[in-house]
Amino acid sequence: MNPLTATSKGAATRDAIIDKAYEIARFAGIEGLSIGPLAQAVGMSKSGVFAHFGSREDLQLAVLESAGMRFGEFVLGAALSQPRGLPRLRALMHNWFEWGRLESGGCVLVASVSEFDHRPGPLRDQVFRNERRWRQELQRAAQLAIECGHLRDGDTDQYAFELYAIPLAMLHESGLFGYEQARKHGDSALERWCAAHAPSP
Repeated sequence: MNPLTATSKGAATRDAIIDKAYEIARFAGIEGLSIGPLAQAVGMSKSGVFAHFGSREDLQLAVLESAGMRFGEFVLGAALSQPRGLPRLRALMHNWFEWGRLESGGCVLVASVSEFDHRPGPLRDQVFRNERRWRQELQRAAQLAIECGHLRDGDTDQYAFELYAIPLAMLHESGLFGYEQARKHGDSALERWCAAHAPSP
């Protein structure tokens, strides 16, 4: 077999394993991942899965990295096509709300914080990187809105904290009371926040 073909096939297999592991983690959490059941789910031997991931922790790290990439592409990627300032910030938040609908079984990123926030090690480090990147994106979006005159000048770190709280509350409400009610509250909270931080007339 051509080495390039073999490499491509190996990468495709690895991606397929990560996709299945991600689906499992949505409901069972990152800690719920184990090589045996995953191998069965993808129709491979345990040794076949181990050939792509040297350990359970390597698999968990790969899923966390994949979750961060999926989230970034879905939430941030589409928002970047919107004009800078409040339109982009709103789009970013609305995409996050929509992510909550699509990930109704459970958000791997949110759950991973509870799983690893007090457990030092590589998994917590990856969770921290995912969280830091997203908070930095919120800060950047808020700063652009300030520069465009759409928000009054303020502490963008605090702005990011407050914005982050809205979809978190929405995700919790969605699981118990349904997405439609949670989305209504999320949209209302975002508009109230934007109005509260609008520039003085």
